[in-house]
Amino acid sequence: MALAAAIVMSALPAAPTTAAARLAASQIVVDLAASTGALRYGATGFLYGLGDEGIPNETMLAALKPQVTAQKAPDGLQHPNGDALKIAPMFKRAGGRDIQIYLQDVYKQWPYENLGISDYLAKVDTMTRKVVADPYRSSYVYVPFNEPDQIWYAGNLTAFLNDYKAVYQKIRSIDPSARIAGPNFAGYRSADLRAFMTFARDNNVLPHVTTWHELGDDFFTGWNAHYADYRAIESALGVSARPITINEYGRFSGDLGVPGNLVQFVARFENSKVDGCLAYWTTAGGLNDLVTRNNQATGGWWLYKWYGDLTGTTVAVTPPAAGGSLQALAAYDPAKKQARVIFGGNNPASGTYDTNLLVKGIPADLGSRVHATVWGVDSTGLNPSPGPYRVTESDYTPAGGQITIPLTGLKGSSAYHVIVTPDKDVSPAGSRYEAEYATLSGSARVTYGPNTGYSGTSFTEGYGGSTTASTKFVVTAPSDGYYNAALRYSAGPYTGAPASRSVRLRLNGRDLTDVTLPGTADWNTWNTVTTKVFLTAGINRLEVNAYASDDRDAVNVDYLDLAATTGTITSYQAESTANTLSGAARVSANSAASGGSYVGFVGAGAGNTLRFNNVTVPAAGRYRMVVTYANGELGEGATNYNTNIVDRYADISVNGGASVRHYFRNTLGWSNYRTTVVDVTLAAGANTITFGNASAGYAPDIDLIQIAAPVG
Repeated sequence: MALAAAIVMSALPAAPTTAAARLAASQIVVDLAASTGALRYGATGFLYGLGDEGIPNETMLAALKPQVTAQKAPDGLQHPNGDALKIAPMFKRAGGRDIQIYLQDVYKQWPYENLGISDYLAKVDTMTRKVVADPYRSSYVYVPFNEPDQIWYAGNLTAFLNDYKAVYQKIRSIDPSARIAGPNFAGYRSADLRAFMTFARDNNVLPHVTTWHELGDDFFTGWNAHYADYRAIESALGVSARPITINEYGRFSGDLGVPGNLVQFVARFENSKVDGCLAYWTTAGGLNDLVTRNNQATGGWWLYKWYGDLTGTTVAVTPPAAGGSLQALAAYDPAKKQARVIFGGNNPASGTYDTNLLVKGIPADLGSRVHATVWGVDSTGLNPSPGPYRVTESDYTPAGGQITIPLTGLKGSSAYHVIVTPDKDVSPAGSRYEAEYATLSGSARVTYGPNTGYSGTSFTEGYGGSTTASTKFVVTAPSDGYYNAALRYSAGPYTGAPASRSVRLRLNGRDLTDVTLPGTADWNTWNTVTTKVFLTAGINRLEVNAYASDDRDAVNVDYLDLAATTGTITSYQAESTANTLSGAARVSANSAASGGSYVGFVGAGAGNTLRFNNVTVPAAGRYRMVVTYANGELGEGATNYNTNIVDRYADISVNGGASVRHYFRNTLGWSNYRTTVVDVTLAAGANTITFGNASAGYAPDIDLIQIAAPVG
């Protein structure tokens, strides 16, 4: 949260170039024989990346294997959303590890109002008691001070140390098991860090997590020195190594959402096994510009998705220069026989560059020939990304256990992903979703046996006699609507199994349907069964799961393919006279709305509601309700650089039953209509669906709803 004016901007280190020129080819060396430890996934962290429940949605978050998020103090005034205790359930469901609480964000302004340490201690007392009473208590990490070198204590380190001790002791007196982070300086300050750690050791107030920020140009050339210097401080003081979290990283301009810049942070943090949180420079709830509109991925999101896809252990990587802008990280998974490399960041703002990827230490398990596919993803700003594209694909014969993959015409703002497998490919990579590259769980596995006829480099198996096998596809839908999900599989003769098999499809964490898969003549014969499913615009998770204790789901999974199709979707305009408006709710005109009108002033009291009448479906069950709405509300909070958007919510009730709360991400304007999807359970025939908000806040402006069955 350092002030933008305090950050000096410049381009990343790069040789001069022009739009027509290329840099001389460099070399990245990956050594698969040199393991550097377990994957930490630590760089996948966010400051105010989460706004409210469902913003962004759990599907967008879970695919990234999130580890740490830093959020607002309980009931804090700094920003309208991002309360640590309110986002905790979703973050933990998505697999998150730690939630750091910026305690000073209880104050409204930045720099924080300095009302004296007694005022702050009283606030700390109140906040700590709320954390202790919270069911996710063990996941929280207290951050008592934010950038103390810039606020309250600028030029007065002694005062900061004494107040840090007082706040630390106050927290631990209420929460004896509390984990506390510090000092949280705005940048790397070697002498002050040494003084802080010395004081903390001598006064028994050592932080459980050491934190500082990396927000300037000096990160790119200085990170390795910063990290080494801090570890040397610990060693010299006899302090055991603390976990490190860089809980704000990325410059005020030019880094957020840009894959080629962000890969430089990801690579350095993972190679150092530290955690990092993207800085909060724009709006809350968008994973710091990895998510745009309502749960659609920018180019930056795909970089972190690739990062989350790494399995096995990390391996040694030597970039062209340790402090240079072209960086990489890599992992090797012997169980899957896959090596993956992520790289980027040579950073000519225009033009292209060349590099050679040298992969050595290739294990004998990969065979005498290997296959390598290279994918790219471009920067899209805050526009939705179409997703990765194939750059090149080739077979190689290792010489002396190594291969060189020459790459040309690469873009500095893009990131790249290389997958190396045994040379078992029978078809080139395409736009389909290959099972062997998906996330696997349970007994699902990739093998490279004698099977033939599959697509790509392999397939997944392990479904026979299993209730745990799962192949999890992360797919992109350009718009809300129906898609044909074509599952290619084989289901040959299997002792004890029926001729026809079945698997269970799950969509975005919920059971969708069981799909019947007719048996195939043998395990080298493949068949395709298509299921029409309703997907939301953006990222969706489709899982192919084993589910039965017998062998009815004994199949091999080859790939999933998606194609847009049509289906029954019924629309209901909010302004229709068939609906019931109560209290202050009223119809207003807006040419950007689908019918030229919308219903506003819903909420701000229990009596102000919009009820859709005669929402008719042929059978009882779960339906997908697409709500088109606008929400341009801005809220109070710090006023100097963040846009303090408000994510309005509506309490939605079906047929007068218990209401379910749904948050609607801000659309950044009252004429910007977006969609969000809410699952509702309807009765056969006519139903009513009521939108309200009994609090002092309003629901969003409602344009229309559309009702569709989840399976067409």
